[in-house]
Amino acid sequence: MRPRETLTDSQNERLLQVRLACPDITRACDLARAFADLVRHQRGYLLLEWIRQAEQDAPKSMKGFAGFLRQDLDAVTAGLTLPWSSGVVEGHVNRVKTLKRAMYGRASFGLLRTRILTQPSMPLQRASGGEEG
Repeated sequence: MRPRETLTDSQNERLLQVRLACPDITRACDLARAFADLVRHQRGYLLLEWIRQAEQDAPKSMKGFAGFLRQDLDAVTAGLTLPWSSGVVEGHVNRVKTLKRAMYGRASFGLLRTRILTQPSMPLQRASGGEEG
């Protein structure tokens, strides 16, 4: 999945051997690299075309992945286009669940609430890590 320019000569040679040996791997590799490019460069406007290509001639597992993306196309497109992320919120949810599990249901809701509220929280930021200014 790394960009080709970061691969060593021996890694490039091995990748070429694998790609020549199996057309399905070649197609899956090409589609995976294209999808990684969509994610890295926030090119959500190209997602529908990527899904069409994957559904047309990709290996079965990649067709399934494309189908799942199509089911929630608006949300996935927004995630690949907009600079905002729910990562911070998801991190807080994960922290609350971890605290809850650590208490094994033996403590009251009041103690759980206290433990959650006494933890420092991080301010919401743009997905790029920068702040509005």
